Amino acid sequence: MPNFNFMGKAKLFGLISLVLFAGSIVALVTLGLQPGIDFTGGIQLTLLYPPGTVVDLETVRAQVNEVLAETGESAPFYLQRISAERELDQGRAALDGVVITLRTSDETLAEKLRQRFVRPAPGTRLSEPFETSVTFIGAQISHEIVNRAWQAILVALAGMLIYIAIRFRLRYGIAAILALVHDVVITLGVFSVLRLEINLPVIAALLTVVGYSINATIVVFDRIRENSRLQKKAALWDVINRSINQSVVRAVNTSLTTMIPIIVLLVVSGIALREFMTAMLCGVVVGTFSSLCIASPILFGITTLSERLRAR
Repeated sequence: MPNFNFMGKAKLFGLISLVLFAGSIVALVTLGLQPGIDFTGGIQLTLLYPPGTVVDLETVRAQVNEVLAETGESAPFYLQRISAERELDQGRAALDGVVITLRTSDETLAEKLRQRFVRPAPGTRLSEPFETSVTFIGAQISHEIVNRAWQAILVALAGMLIYIAIRFRLRYGIAAILALVHDVVITLGVFSVLRLEINLPVIAALLTVVGYSINATIVVFDRIRENSRLQKKAALWDVINRSINQSVVRAVNTSLTTMIPIIVLLVVSGIALREFMTAMLCGVVVGTFSSLCIASPILFGITTLSERLRAR
């Protein structure tokens, strides 16, 4: 078992955490978040090409930029390579394609863009698509998605607080939730600084990170509770320090084995999973740090304050 003085370094860890947390708040206030089409509404143009067609994303990007320049629009957009199966004369076949997502509600622009790809100009290295479809995501739907996303996060946090309060004590639950808020805010701060989009997969990643982080925190808290029963005369400071050292190897090993596939997917998946994997990676790193170095000192502070108030 390691014998690192985690509680002795609590002020240093707290300072690092405070700088990251405050910096994230400043970034969120000044830069803000960049919501994706799920939250703002927009247009998705899906193009599927015949078997054997190689979709050149750079050519597609150039064509979209030309249409935007011709119409005077400046709508942000991104591309995602896809594949889908369709029934053809020779049987079922896999078709490659691309989804063009634009943050705009201009239906005329969507039709001009579709026509550009349906009738590609000579020399553009684009063939005629096998299938096209346009999907409009309206503001009403986007507003409902935003509300449901926030509801999901708040319900998850409330459920965890109630469970930990029942399973342990209320102060354990408060410490765990504060650590989770710390993790989510710093992850959102990274998205704000890097100007990455917030979409539904990112919300799913945040909820996954919340579950991952709370799991690591509960392991440490369970050790603290067990050691408190076994060492009733020991100071809480020493009990917490011993409990973290008993859990640190498991937490680090779990985090590393989780981070390896995340990093691989972040490197090889390209833009398709970029936001999702970035949220997962930030969440795992920050969540492990908070579970070992932040949640327990918060618990110590709450317990010490509670005992002082009770002694008055």
